Amino acid sequence: MPRFRQRVVEPAVSVGPPAWEPDPAFDLDYHLRRVVLPAPGTQRELLELAQAFAQSPLDRGRPLWEALLVEGLAEGRAAYVLKTHHSIADGIAGIQLFAGIHSRTRKPSARKPRPEPAADGQRGSGVGLALDDLADTIRALPGAARRLAPALGRMAVHPRASTSAGQRLLASARRVATVPASPSDLLGPRAGRVWRFRTLDVPLVALKAAGAAGGGSVNDAYLAGLLGGLARYHDAMGAPITDLPVAVPVSLRRPDDPHGGNRFTAVQIAGPASIARPLERIAAIRAQILSARVEPALDLIGLAAPVLSRLPADLAHAARGRMGLQADLSASNFPGLHEDVYIAGARVERFYAFGPLPGTAVMATLVSHQGTCCITLNCDGEAIADPDLLTRCMEAAFDEVVAAA
Repeated sequence: MPRFRQRVVEPAVSVGPPAWEPDPAFDLDYHLRRVVLPAPGTQRELLELAQAFAQSPLDRGRPLWEALLVEGLAEGRAAYVLKTHHSIADGIAGIQLFAGIHSRTRKPSARKPRPEPAADGQRGSGVGLALDDLADTIRALPGAARRLAPALGRMAVHPRASTSAGQRLLASARRVATVPASPSDLLGPRAGRVWRFRTLDVPLVALKAAGAAGGGSVNDAYLAGLLGGLARYHDAMGAPITDLPVAVPVSLRRPDDPHGGNRFTAVQIAGPASIARPLERIAAIRAQILSARVEPALDLIGLAAPVLSRLPADLAHAARGRMGLQADLSASNFPGLHEDVYIAGARVERFYAFGPLPGTAVMATLVSHQGTCCITLNCDGEAIADPDLLTRCMEAAFDEVVAAA
């Protein structure tokens, strides 16, 4: 993967985005390491290793990924743990990446392609990159003016219609930016300093049937299970159940978009955790998701990207993180691989993807792999006092959702 041999060069002054360039001292032995758990290694020990590995910072002077081959698991199994910076790929791009590097046979593939990594121009230093970004901005001004001229002309000819359209966009922006429900007192405060990884498996066919029975999709049934689990957790902890603010990433990726990178935004809904009946919960989620997806200002972060890319890194990070801090739950869902795939002759049995905590109490991710919904929970250790209890509550809630179909 060419991107995995590139590092990021940041401009000395925030006048443009960073650039990818080949790492002249790329060392595979640094990025890919082998560890052995004391036999027989358990799933809990693997998750504890993975959560510590995930929280260790990446070296920003090298390509932004590291991987572990973990051996010593029970029954002769192994695990491959890959950590990448989010700038390399979003969830769907990550699945595309794995589809490209996994083998479809147990036998090794001879003469694999070895493309040289492409660079966005050899800038070499932060100062050179800043000068190039500034020059690019100046060169782009005439084109931006030409693109803006027709819109200004329409505003001059049709001021009333233009004002009305602007008001609708502002109203949509207010709805998109407004927290749809009050955060739970039980799930705060949180700082994202302690991560706790947990997993659960649900049959894909059963979750599809539950979604259809409630008039929704697999994603709606998935959200219904997560919210049902959080409701049970609140009940077990003696806390009142209310609707919870939920952030749901939505892919903006088109079929002709290049692999890698990020092409997504997020919608916010008032997660109906207070609805006890699973099928009614699915229907309520479906209605909210459909309404949120047609908001004209849905991609606020995307619209603001040109401005955010020129802010100092700390300010840009704070601006992007506001939505996460407003949500109790963030829930991603990606279609995974449905055929047999292998790593060094070993069949991949499960595929778990852990997302970073964007300020939420729980970051949940679902990847479907060969008929199984592999669901992960990244729990904020300060917000979730008992991750094992939460996992049991989630398992019971998904059993209830599946049984309702």
